[in-house]
Amino acid sequence: MSDNSSSSGFAFIAGLVVGAAVGAISGLLFAPETGEETRKKLAVKSKEFTDDFNEKFEDFKETVSDVLEDVKKTGTTVLEDVKKTSAEVLDDVKKTSADLLEDVKKAKTGAKEA
Repeated sequence: MSDNSSSSGFAFIAGLVVGAAVGAISGLLFAPETGEETRKKLAVKSKEFTDDFNEKFEDFKETVSDVLEDVKKTGTTVLEDVKKTSAEVLDDVKKTSADLLEDVKKAKTGAKEA
């Protein structure tokens, strides 16, 4: 589950970076503007890209944190279940051992009387 989430998150970020680079290069090559106007536009687009990237990265971090929290909760639940089951099995073994010991004592007493 977490491998798939981290892979899709990485793929999204990689796609975002590649798309922004292709868009920026295309804009520079086909823009009929002066160098100063192009630099201003590039600065604005860079700022927009950075803001968008930071927002997506924060969303990604939040998703990872949520997944980790779910894993912790699941691990805790499983551990509690294992402890409970182990205690029940141990109680059953103790009871069976006590019953077996009682049967052996009875058999021993019966053998002496016979």
